[in-house]
Amino acid sequence: MKTINNIYNFSGTEKTYITIGTFDGVHFGHQKIIEKLVLEAKMAGKKSILLTFFPHPRMVLQKDSKIALINTIKERETLLAKTGLDYLIIHPFSKEFSMMTALDFIENLLVNKLNVSKLIIGYDHHFGKNREGNIKQLTGYSKQYNFNVEEIPAQDIDEVSVSSTKIRAALASGNLKTANNYLGYSFMISGTVVNGKQLGGKIGFPTANIDVKESYKLIPKTGVYVVQSLIGNQVVFGMMNIGNRPTVDGDYQTIEVHFFDFDKNLYHTQLTIELIYFLRDEHKFDSVTSLIVQLKKDEETARAYLLANF
Repeated sequence: MKTINNIYNFSGTEKTYITIGTFDGVHFGHQKIIEKLVLEAKMAGKKSILLTFFPHPRMVLQKDSKIALINTIKERETLLAKTGLDYLIIHPFSKEFSMMTALDFIENLLVNKLNVSKLIIGYDHHFGKNREGNIKQLTGYSKQYNFNVEEIPAQDIDEVSVSSTKIRAALASGNLKTANNYLGYSFMISGTVVNGKQLGGKIGFPTANIDVKESYKLIPKTGVYVVQSLIGNQVVFGMMNIGNRPTVDGDYQTIEVHFFDFDKNLYHTQLTIELIYFLRDEHKFDSVTSLIVQLKKDEETARAYLLANF
């Protein structure tokens, strides 16, 4: 898959099959649509394109929107690279771009720039200035500009929407198993390892503090999780705490990972942490000693889970 960061940078001359959308989560529902696109494009001898926009339109048009996305744009790109797509086009969304009329979008971008042969799109998709464009307009213009439109059934689109809603709700409630089942992979958090207060090392549980720069990234329920990460070429397991560290009077949320059987300096390393099991809620303990006792129990439980499942 080739990633192109602006639609105007696309220079292919072959006819294409295109789908458009956010595809946040790239979950089972999304994968079904993408598989259809890729298969039909290959059968027709055409190139497959997924066109998405970033920032998310709500970030631009609704400044007070508290949007929480399952994936960062980089995570989404990584997941989409596994689907067999020929091209992922991430077009910058801006207020200026939002003023483009539906006809201009179809004529100048889909037809003249992307050489669309077939567009596979949801029944409820809207585009162009004031969201004036819809499936009916697309179907009408498709005859004029000689491309086909295939409507994704309402049932499939509703399935995508429901799945995304259930994933977000499951993550917010600590129901990681349900979230991961819908995703078809382990929910991930990506960030840079930064300096912390080094309290973990002082109590025998050194941690890597993960700084997630993307404020729109959905962070799941506070608590302790069993996790894994690919560090270099090595899969390393551990346990992660998301929370405010109430036992040591923490006053802001942190994401800290204690890796098992691993002792390398990770400062300034970019890591992706996969969450594989929810251990427990975050608690305030009576003392640091009580916290250490619980952390030892957490590690025992985590190792037992990993032994039984990996």
